[in-house]
Amino acid sequence: MLGVTTVATAVFLAPTAPALAAPYFNKTVRCKATDPEGRVIPTRIGNSILGWNHFSGRHNLRNCKVVNAAIRGRVDRKENGRLEYWGVARRGHQFVDFVVVVQYTRKTKDQVYDAGKGQKIGVITAYCKRMSKCPDWMNR
Repeated sequence: MLGVTTVATAVFLAPTAPALAAPYFNKTVRCKATDPEGRVIPTRIGNSILGWNHFSGRHNLRNCKVVNAAIRGRVDRKENGRLEYWGVARRGHQFVDFVVVVQYTRKTKDQVYDAGKGQKIGVITAYCKRMSKCPDWMNR
């Protein structure tokens, strides 16, 4: 009779770390404007890092009209997919310079956030120059 030898091979798999998911950000569009070159720029709800939830709290800018007014002007600074639109808000004799920063690509520069196929991240932040928070009158 033929002898059959059974060889058992043990396979040891090292545990792998779970893939890190991107932090959540709400992709819902809060505002939208088109710049003079035809780029449609969304302002997404976002989270505490980028988008409406970021700049409306941290920088006290809670008015789509202000953000959209800057976007409807020309691009003041352009670097790869990052665009900056500069604006001036006025109330009587008070003038405030502000900046709207846009990521006009599907993903953020650090590749952490993804707007989805065919979409743009949009407004990352908006803030007033030379002050920690924009004045309340800009939100009226």
